[in-house]
Amino acid sequence: MADIIPFSQALRERTRPDHGSSEGADFMQNLMIGKGTRDDYISLVAQHYFIYDALETAATRMLADPVASVFITPKLTRLPAIESDLEFLLGGDWRDRVAPLPTTERYVARIREVGESWPGGFIAHHYTRYLGDLSGGQIIRTLMQRQFGFETNGVGFYLFAEIAKPREFKDVYRAQLDAVDWDDAERERVIDEVMLAYRFNTGLFEDLAAAKAAA
Repeated sequence: MADIIPFSQALRERTRPDHGSSEGADFMQNLMIGKGTRDDYISLVAQHYFIYDALETAATRMLADPVASVFITPKLTRLPAIESDLEFLLGGDWRDRVAPLPTTERYVARIREVGESWPGGFIAHHYTRYLGDLSGGQIIRTLMQRQFGFETNGVGFYLFAEIAKPREFKDVYRAQLDAVDWDDAERERVIDEVMLAYRFNTGLFEDLAAAKAAA
């Protein structure tokens, strides 16, 4: 009898191509290898503001759901850190200086839609964002600190003060995913939603590149 693959492993394997294309988008690639500018980084942080505002507003609603609430913890909350980063990077009037790009608007609309009524869809976006922040996000933080001379101001988004051991946190998160009593059809829907989240991320990087070119 074949071993049953844990859901978290199937999720990771099935979405790897979409994740790879998201990571490899030219805008992000240039930022990582030192070809991007401080303004490029600020543009990325600004889009994160709208995404995490939607995600963490949805989390407040999903606290009442017995499945989704298991994944929600203040240890992951990013919005206050993003707001502090933008104040440091752009000044006190930063709210007047940022606007969502077209893909960000669609991404936010989707997070709001699933955050109203579909716990599995919410968890898909929650998983994609936060586990990414605890993984590749830590590499981004180190590179941005090195390139732009940031200490903690400007990269607070990537600093999880209450998570001392990210690897252990991610292992627990994946175990929680495996423990959810979804049937095969619902698991497929969640995997599809994670793929959609990665496509939104790729589209966002493309929008950022286009906005930079237009400027």
